[in-house]
Amino acid sequence: MRAKEISRDRKVFARAYNYYITRSYDSCYVYSGKALLNVENKEEEDILNYFQGVSAIEKGLYKKALANILKISNGSYKSLRESKLGMIYLNMKDYDKSIHHYLNWEKSNSKTKSNIKKNAYHNLGLSYVHKKNYNKAKEYFQKELGLIKKQDTAAIIRTKMDLANVYYNQYLDDDAIPLFKEAYELAKSFSDLELKQNSTRNMAVVEKNRKNYQKSIEYYMEYGNWKDSIWNRDKIWELTEKDKQLAVAQKQQEIVLQEEELKRQAVVQKSLVIGASGLLVFLGFLGYFYRELKSKNRFITQQKEELNVANKTKDYLFSVVSHDLRSPINTIKRQHEKLKRQLKNKEYDAVSETTNNAIALTESTSHLLNNVLHWSLEQNNQLSFKAEEYPLKPLVEQAIYNFEEIAEAKNIALTTMLEATILVKADKESLKIVLRNLLDNALKYTGENGKIEVKIYNDSEEFSTIEIKDTGFGISEEKLAKIKGLEDLSIDKINRSEGVGLGMLLCQTLIKKNNGKLLIDSELEVGTTIRILLPNASA
Repeated sequence: MRAKEISRDRKVFARAYNYYITRSYDSCYVYSGKALLNVENKEEEDILNYFQGVSAIEKGLYKKALANILKISNGSYKSLRESKLGMIYLNMKDYDKSIHHYLNWEKSNSKTKSNIKKNAYHNLGLSYVHKKNYNKAKEYFQKELGLIKKQDTAAIIRTKMDLANVYYNQYLDDDAIPLFKEAYELAKSFSDLELKQNSTRNMAVVEKNRKNYQKSIEYYMEYGNWKDSIWNRDKIWELTEKDKQLAVAQKQQEIVLQEEELKRQAVVQKSLVIGASGLLVFLGFLGYFYRELKSKNRFITQQKEELNVANKTKDYLFSVVSHDLRSPINTIKRQHEKLKRQLKNKEYDAVSETTNNAIALTESTSHLLNNVLHWSLEQNNQLSFKAEEYPLKPLVEQAIYNFEEIAEAKNIALTTMLEATILVKADKESLKIVLRNLLDNALKYTGENGKIEVKIYNDSEEFSTIEIKDTGFGISEEKLAKIKGLEDLSIDKINRSEGVGLGMLLCQTLIKKNNGKLLIDSELEVGTTIRILLPNASA
């Protein structure tokens, strides 16, 4: 019996190792935790704590990662331990401890690979920037720059911007501004959208501080343009073009089928002049052609139905874009006109507020475009969907982590009660889309000093539940009935005039595709509770 237990433990360890090597961090997190329950020796315990700690870092669970990495002994794994602790404390904004551990790493890193050194120097530089020790920050950013290869354009841009900020914080404009400009010019010809945004924003701030307000506004407008979801918009038009091409191709196919049918009819007419001796042969061919015609007609009917669905989807998307984008686009236009008027009247104090309002509207519009894109991809069966078994807690924690700063800014208490042992079977990416929409709605409709509570628990043997409960404004009975009606709503039954939101329609669609359920209870001025029921993983 003992031999069987040892064999089983070895298999769990091996699976944790394989998941770490293949970077399947969700599964590695679960199996390394299971293996730690029956660890054989200290070295094995160190390895498993490292596996689970790295997996937690990749999922943004820094407190859990810290607990694992601190358990690693200081022997042969000291260098790895110190570098990971430095990274964790940096992400937790404890810069003194981050510097302490990275300096310990630096003393014992003689055989460390170049790319690991480069990342460590970068993080040390960032920690010193936050501590306002700019000389040290400059020293480590320059060390990092010395390790970057010429073809690594992205790393060069980031490091030059970091160095520029070091100089800029010391009011060394003559050293900082050329680096900002160099990073901006490199980013313009580089494909990374985030680098384009950051370098453009830096130039806008520089020109603003130099009181070149017109130039600063131009950079801010360029920054806003990059922040707009260009890729999403292009993707929507690309899908529309594909719909048109599909319609043309199907029409051409119908014409070809009709021409083939005319040819068959000509053959039948010629066959009719054959004598009575060919009657039986003719009847045989007639039966064959009839069956072929019936089969082709069914094929044409099916394609016609699919084309109708595609056209209705396209019409609905155009309706969404024209209906839901008209207001924010007009508002952004008015903001720009207001900005132009303020600049003309030299109302410089109001320029920053107007610019921030325009940026906020752009971000809201970008969120709408994301929903439009995901809905269009799902309707055209182009949204990647793969149901797998994985732990629910890390995914929910990651989604919540992205909204913690927003909740803090609105003074909203965001609390969690998450069971760690729950495994579900669902598509991870589509579930992320649902969680982002629901958490965004909860924060949007909960006032200051409100509360949002997120729970996950086993609902039954069949389902586990994610519960999001807020103390927001609530939903009227009439609107709640419309939202609940989305569960069985098809694209051809949607009436935009009734205010059916694309976000909730997308959530209902994706949860239904995951074989789950979306339940909503709400009361005006009391709050809203939303429950997502997901199928449990097989035992």
